[in-house]
Amino acid sequence: MTKISVSFVCLMPLAAIANTPEITLSDCSSLESYLPAESKVYIKCLDSNIDVLRRHQQSWINKLLHDIELIQEQTGNTQLMTIIKRSIVYHEQYAEDTCKWRYLYTLPNSIRASAAHKKCTIRLLRKHIEDLQHPY
Repeated sequence: MTKISVSFVCLMPLAAIANTPEITLSDCSSLESYLPAESKVYIKCLDSNIDVLRRHQQSWINKLLHDIELIQEQTGNTQLMTIIKRSIVYHEQYAEDTCKWRYLYTLPNSIRASAAHKKCTIRLLRKHIEDLQHPY
């Protein structure tokens, strides 16, 4: 069994997160190509969007953990933090497996498979950020 650690590094001041505007991602659709020579730019564009989303996701996770720490101090309820951390790890596992089967399904074309995995990752990151932003 693989041990997964969750990083809780603060990337943005917590007060700024609540007022963060919508995430702006690059439009990669015009670069979409499955020809080996042209696909590199497309794949890099998808990767850069994934990086932006992961940073934004981590900021929302940090805000949630900070809020839960405050609630824990005020109420003494120590169950919340354990469950939230576990849900983050399980979400990461779910997302990876969900996108991995899409990758494998699209093989043997490795370029299409890689793009399918990255598009899936982008979609699931957006959904997770949306869930993290939802009020308690």
